[in-house]
Formats: sequence, structure tokens, C-alpha cells
Amino acid sequence: MRIAVGLSGGVDSSVAAALLTEQGHTVVGVTMKLWREGRYKGGAKDACFGPGEAEDIARAEALCRQIGIEYRVFDCASEYEKTVLEYFRNEYLSGRTPNPCVRCNAAMKFGVLPRLARESGLEFDKFATGHYAQIREQDGVFHLLRGVDEKKDQSYFLYRLGQDQLRNLIFPLGGLHKTEVRKLAERYGLEVKDKPDSQDFYSGDHVELLNVAPRRGNIVDTAGNILGTHNGFWNYTIGQRKGLGIAAEHPLYVLELNACRNEVVVGGANDTLRHELTLADCSWISDEPYGEVQVKIRSTSRLFSAFFKKDTLTFTDAVSAAARGQSAVLYRDKEVLGGGIIA
Repeated sequence: MRIAVGLSGGVDSSVAAALLTEQGHTVVGVTMKLWREGRYKGGAKDACFGPGEAEDIARAEALCRQIGIEYRVFDCASEYEKTVLEYFRNEYLSGRTPNPCVRCNAAMKFGVLPRLARESGLEFDKFATGHYAQIREQDGVFHLLRGVDEKKDQSYFLYRLGQDQLRNLIFPLGGLHKTEVRKLAERYGLEVKDKPDSQDFYSGDHVELLNVAPRRGNIVDTAGNILGTHNGFWNYTIGQRKGLGIAAEHPLYVLELNACRNEVVVGGANDTLRHELTLADCSWISDEPYGEVQVKIRSTSRLFSAFFKKDTLTFTDAVSAAARGQSAVLYRDKEVLGGGIIA
């Protein structure tokens, strides 16, 4: 089988390419070039988007030479700006909390990149990445499952993949634990065997991407009483407790970001709790679910039990700090059903 592997310069995608090559497939490595020098400052964090991209591309190219496969780089910077960065900017400045990784995966990594690769003349049967997730086919329907390594599972970020995408994908690492992947990298003699995992979307301060000047506003309680001031609501996130600069008898948490009034609304821990959430812009991998489900309301949250009907989730136990704009992803056991944007 001829397989194109999306390479990031990290250990997971590198092992995916080496593993598929060892299994006898004809493999070609492909990478998205996203960074434009001088457009943003960035920072030193290891992230998907930042000035360290050149080093990542060099590592991916070296890997392909080492394992003897073809390598191509595709300039996706303008598409990324329109598809991911403009979305990120618009969501933040509307008082919502965006999830750029979800959008990038569905639209860029599994959309623009394989399309550009094919348009360039590359022929391949499947597209693969180093994501920790699994795909199963049953009676012509493709199902997305969580990776076996629960600590590294990335299925939350993939819930917007459709049938047309899933039928053409392979996740070689979905049945492995991270420790096994590190051991494979060592066995293959890969330079990136000890490279830390990227933890962030952007290597710098996210405010830089917003292109907005500081603007003084008020921090208020739920009754509208002014408790303090800030320099822009976009500097805060729902559920944030530290860094508010307010002296209070009890801990205060960010409850709401009011873009129209440039207000940050805060309250006590109980004010962050919700038993019901409404979803918008839902995406289902096969059929729309109904009934008992498990839900993640952010990538790092635990699974909550809930009942889903139409666009509404009703939780057995209250969830804390659900943020408008983030994704709620629905599961049944190990299977990802899909999800939507918290409205």
C-alpha cells in the first residue's frame, strides 16, 4: 500500500512513518509549512505554530533520508491564516474560547494537506499521522475510537472528521502506549526519540495573534458590581481563578467574557456549575446520537455522564467552567460519536 504520512518533526509522526515503512508499505512524508517569518513574533515554547518550524522541517527531512522515503513540504501558510488564525481571532474577540486544534485537524491536517499532496502529483492510498486514536470499519461505516493510551488519547481533537476522511486514514499508533512508541523510536535509532511532546497551539503569547490594543474594562460580579479593572477581556479564560488581581473573602472564578461591554464577569465556585449545555454546529461521525452518552467539555476534562437529545446535553453531575466556543465531544464507551460547539 502507498501511504502519505503527515510529519511534524516530532517523535509520534516519525515513528508512524518508520513503522509503516518497516511493515512494507511505500511511504512518503509530507509536511505543512505554516509559519511566515516576520508575521508574528512567537516564543520559545514547543508548539504546532511558531518560529521553530524550520527546525521541525529539517528533522522531518532527516528522518525521511534515514529511513529512505520521499519527502515533500507544502506551503499552507495562507490557508492556515484564513482557516485557523482568523477563526481563533474572531472567536476570542467575540468572548468565546476557541479550539484551534480541532479546526486545524479537520480542515488543514486532514483536508488541505492531503489535497495539496494529491494535486502535486503524489499518489497514495491512505493518509497517516501519529495521532493516538483508532479507526474501525463495520459494514461500510467507519468508526473513530479512543487510543488505547488514555493519557495520550487525542480523539477529542478529531471528532469533526467525516466518513470521507476516515475511510482514507490510518493511525498506526492508536493501539500503542507512549512508552512503546518511545522504545520504537530508540530501536529505529531516531534522533527525535527523546524530543518532548508539543503542548501548545502557539509558541508565544496568544494575545499577539489577536492584533488588538489593550482596552480598559471592568471586572464585575453577577450583580454588576465593579470589583476591579482589566486591560481587555481577551486576556482571560472561563474558569480562571489566578491572576484576577481582586481581593475577596472567597476564591473568584471567571464566569463570562462580555465582548460588547468589555467586561469580565466573576463569581464563586458554585456559579461555575452547569447541569445543561446547548450545542451548536454539531458534527456526527455517523448517525446523530440520542440518549445516554459520556462527554468531554474540554480536551483535558474527565468524561461526564449525560443524556443527549437534539442539541442539548443534560448532565448527571454538574460540570464546571464550560466555556462557550469550546467543543463538547460525545462518546459511548471507546467510540467517538461526534460533538458540537458549546453555545
